Amino acid sequence: MAKTYPEELKEKVLKECQEIGNAALVARRYEISKNTIYGWQRKARKNGSTKQLPRNQVNKAKETAKRLEQTSTENFQLKKLLAEKELELAILRELRDTADPQ
Repeated sequence: MAKTYPEELKEKVLKECQEIGNAALVARRYEISKNTIYGWQRKARKNGSTKQLPRNQVNKAKETAKRLEQTSTENFQLKKLLAEKELELAILRELRDTADPQ
C-alpha cells in the first residue's frame, strides 16, 4: 500500500529540491524515495500543484481559477525580479566599462 504524505510536506520538499537542485539529496534527508519526489515534481509541473483537483466540476473550476491567479501573481513577481536584475547587470557593466577603459 502506498504511503500518503501531507501536502505541506510535499510542498516543503519540492521547494527544498528547487533551492538545492538535488532531489536525491533531499530524499535522503527526509527518508523518502527519490522516485516519490520525482513523481511529485512531475505532478506539480503538470497541474501547478501537488494537490489534486476536486472531482466536482464547479469546485474544480474555482480551484483552477485560484491556481491560475496564483501563477499569474508569481509570474508577475518573477518578471519584476528579472527586470531588476537586468537593470543591476546593465549598471554593473556600465561601471566596469567606464572604470577600466581598454
